Amino acid sequence: MLLMEHLYESKPGVETRWASHENPNGAKGAGGMARGGRKGAAWFPLNNGEDAVLAHAENTRGMIRRIWITINQRTAQTLRGVILECYWDGAETPAVTAPIGDFFCHGAGRMAVVKNALFSSPEGRSFVCFVPMPFFTGMKIIVKNRSGVNIEHFYYDVDYTLGDTLNENTLYFHAFFNRENPTSMGRDFELLPKIQGRGRFLGVNLGVRCNTEKYFKTWWGEGEFKAYIDGDTEYPTICGTGVEDYVSTAWGQDYYCDLYHGSQVYDTETMEIACYRLHVPDPIYFSRDIRVTIQQIGGIDTNDFDGKARFHMNQLLYSHEYHSVNGGMIDFPVVKDSPVLPLLFEREEDWSCCTYFYLDHPENGLPVLPVERGMF
Repeated sequence: MLLMEHLYESKPGVETRWASHENPNGAKGAGGMARGGRKGAAWFPLNNGEDAVLAHAENTRGMIRRIWITINQRTAQTLRGVILECYWDGAETPAVTAPIGDFFCHGAGRMAVVKNALFSSPEGRSFVCFVPMPFFTGMKIIVKNRSGVNIEHFYYDVDYTLGDTLNENTLYFHAFFNRENPTSMGRDFELLPKIQGRGRFLGVNLGVRCNTEKYFKTWWGEGEFKAYIDGDTEYPTICGTGVEDYVSTAWGQDYYCDLYHGSQVYDTETMEIACYRLHVPDPIYFSRDIRVTIQQIGGIDTNDFDGKARFHMNQLLYSHEYHSVNGGMIDFPVVKDSPVLPLLFEREEDWSCCTYFYLDHPENGLPVLPVERGMF
């Protein structure tokens, strides 16, 4: 992060550029030219099926400093169906490929007020990113509309510098989107499939849509965060204690936003959750490889159940025992050796994520985001 004492320093040889609809190449003296400089092209339409280059530079090194976007259509359909892609140094595949909403910390297909160290939407109407994104020989940022609807007004700025000092330890920024609806019983959801290389896991924006039909409004967040680094196989080097613990709260979860962790959506009616964890002051480094997962485990305080409920502890992982819960019947695959309080059980529902990381090369080998209507 930028230290205060650096604010007054000049950077010889470093130039500032802003890419916009009028000037996607950030050319010197070429901004605001439309209509004689009287706000002639502040926005552009992005129809369904169209692509647009937001920013582009070649044969130069530099750093993306800020991306700001807003669009007039901000529904689940456009949040998931408009795709952001970033390419570094002439790479054939994007380092960033994610829905615009999830990338900018609007999880679960919902806009929300977001305020943290790397992303911001101060009133829940914009998309702002302050993640530094270096490049050595060039960059290209593309947006694709595959939402099924036309966007009438697409506004943006991409703010960057040219001529920055970069060295052999400078890493490329990447982002990966994943969604499973539903997840598989007992199989941890992958925040980041295994990748090879040297880098840093920067954090994740999570989206959860709980299956209230099956699980009512029972607690969903007992699953552990796990980071398998540098050769880990069956068990990880890094393991958390629960989802709400991973995002730095405790004893349940509610709405909050902080610098490095938060829960920007917590809807107790629909049981939709969006939360984030940014590893800025507590880095997760890897030298050879990394894979990151999170479990789908719920918990119930047995004191909340009616007198007919009988819980058979020490069952096998996926034994299917029907239990009476608040007058209804529910099938709980109870976690082996689960304590009485709370009773832990496996769940399957709608989980999504946008995972942020740095890597020592501009391509990551992960699949490019498949754009399907089911993403919504």
